[in-house]
Amino acid sequence: MPDRIEQAKRALRADLRERRQTLSAHAREVAEAGVTQQLDALVERLGARSISCFLSTPTEPGTHAFVAGAVARGIRVLLPISRDDGLLDWSVATPDAEIAEGLFGMPEPVGDVLGPIAVNDVDLLIIPAAAVDRTGMRLGWGRGYYDKTLGSMERCPPVYAVVFDTEFVDDVPRDVHDQPVTGVVTPTRTLAISAHTA
Repeated sequence: MPDRIEQAKRALRADLRERRQTLSAHAREVAEAGVTQQLDALVERLGARSISCFLSTPTEPGTHAFVAGAVARGIRVLLPISRDDGLLDWSVATPDAEIAEGLFGMPEPVGDVLGPIAVNDVDLLIIPAAAVDRTGMRLGWGRGYYDKTLGSMERCPPVYAVVFDTEFVDDVPRDVHDQPVTGVVTPTRTLAISAHTA
């Protein structure tokens, strides 16, 4: 049974990855502007003063403009740093932070490193995803970093996954360790998932 779930996940990830790679530069710019607007409104609505967010890769819905804007407005933003043991360290975003390629080629900050428990202090988590379904189940990219992080938090604040509009789907394959999200942010809308409403 787990093998069948893993095969279904791999097939869906491959399809989503291919679709992301075919997006034009213009489509990516439009998506980043939309995501920035949606995330700004979400942070404002929730009154979040301390958040975590990821730095997007070139094929993901863009988050760099949002992070820069949030930092400029005085919001504390924690950025993830991948570790070999499957956990995430965190670093506080600064206006002039140096960004380098981390594990798996992900953009990650270079600077003072806070341990995995630093994320327990945030008011909102903004995380990457390959897809999210209507029940709030998230399909990640298969490394388990965010499932481990969410599963280990003492008091989990709202968790919103950022995807393209076409990646909010009816159903994703799920396994026992997969963690749901509170809502989804796309370039055109922000949706709270009713079972986990913020």
